[in-house]
Amino acid sequence: MADSTPLLSVEGLTTVFDVPSGPAPAVDDVSFHIGRGETLGLVGESGSGKSVAALSIMRLVPPPGRIGAGRIRFNGRDLIESSERELREIRGAEIALIFQEPMTALNPVFTIGDQIRETLLVHGRATRKDALTQAVALLEAVRIPDAASRVHDYPHQLSGGMRQRALIAMALACRPSLVIADEPTTALDVTIQAEILDLLREHRAALGLSLLLITHDLGVVAGMADRVAVMYAGRIVETGPVRAVFRNPQHPYTRGLLASIPSGTPGQRLRAIDGSVPLLSALPSGCAFNPRCPDRFDRCLKARPPDYSIGAGHTTKCFLYDSSFDPRASSQGPRAAGHQPENASR
Repeated sequence: MADSTPLLSVEGLTTVFDVPSGPAPAVDDVSFHIGRGETLGLVGESGSGKSVAALSIMRLVPPPGRIGAGRIRFNGRDLIESSERELREIRGAEIALIFQEPMTALNPVFTIGDQIRETLLVHGRATRKDALTQAVALLEAVRIPDAASRVHDYPHQLSGGMRQRALIAMALACRPSLVIADEPTTALDVTIQAEILDLLREHRAALGLSLLLITHDLGVVAGMADRVAVMYAGRIVETGPVRAVFRNPQHPYTRGLLASIPSGTPGQRLRAIDGSVPLLSALPSGCAFNPRCPDRFDRCLKARPPDYSIGAGHTTKCFLYDSSFDPRASSQGPRAAGHQPENASR
């Protein structure tokens, strides 16, 4: 019988940054799970807390940030309670992180080969004698041409696409169970983006990887992920199977994101969500999306909505789906789709 226990389970994770005005929540009571061999897409605008969630899982949140509450279980182990020594054994070997910008993630004074060799040696996956041979094989696996020569290059000698491939090679060096890819194609042109995503698909299938794919590109999620979690102002506002969420988005924010995708029709105006993501230190009361929401009503300004079940594995945080509450009884009533809230930022 297959093991139904999630590889990664995040429950009630809250990560705050201590600022002069008090703790500002970058990740606010976030829960999700990733099954073995599954890909979860974590999407949202810049500043929504996606990258901080990834760093929290790795226990790498820089000061003044700190994990304030929650539980993170990976392969049966509690990462919150793990010692730094135990975490060093997990990072890179069992959970690997592909950073958004390879030029800052790679050490400029060591060759690509040296950095891959170090990963293998630190985790005991190779001897000094065969580490370089394995580094070359890994570069070949991520389709870097003339790998035997390129293994001696420094990061600045490689193109952006090759640097990203080198990062993927380092991430896969120890055959981890989980790979966290944080915006892995953001700084690359469209052709190279497609090649990098093909690489991730190929190795996910070959190695049986679980993947947490962090991106703002909904097209990438549609083509790569099994499930999607939509994040806004530090909270996951909708989650479910990719097809269910994309075909029938329930949260007004998710609908706005999908509506903003260019249709490809010449001359058609691009649609955008009015306003902008609020500052973490100045979140609005109630639902954080209410200043930008075309469907808000009184209750949205006073309380934070819990999760409401929409279907199999599909939930959303929106009072519109509370069967015990009739929004028509509100003095404002739900706003018609597309209506501009009076106090939305412009």
